[in-house]
Amino acid sequence: MKDKRTKAPARPDGATIKRCAIYTRKSSEEGLEQDFNSLDAQREACEAFILSQKHTGWIALPDRYDDGGISGGTMERP
Repeated sequence: MKDKRTKAPARPDGATIKRCAIYTRKSSEEGLEQDFNSLDAQREACEAFILSQKHTGWIALPDRYDDGGISGGTMERP
């Protein structure tokens, strides 16, 4: 039986592309109304790290996965 999985895409330099999702969370709503808040800071830090790994094929996905004001003690997520 043949394996139907496709090979991960590669860049011209041969590095395998690794798509990175960034998940940010803050357990309370305090401060989320600010123009630049904790979720933004977390995302910036993750984007900077992913950019530092660009030579190995890492890329950040553009979608945002933010849990603002949702406690980690609950599984109820939007």
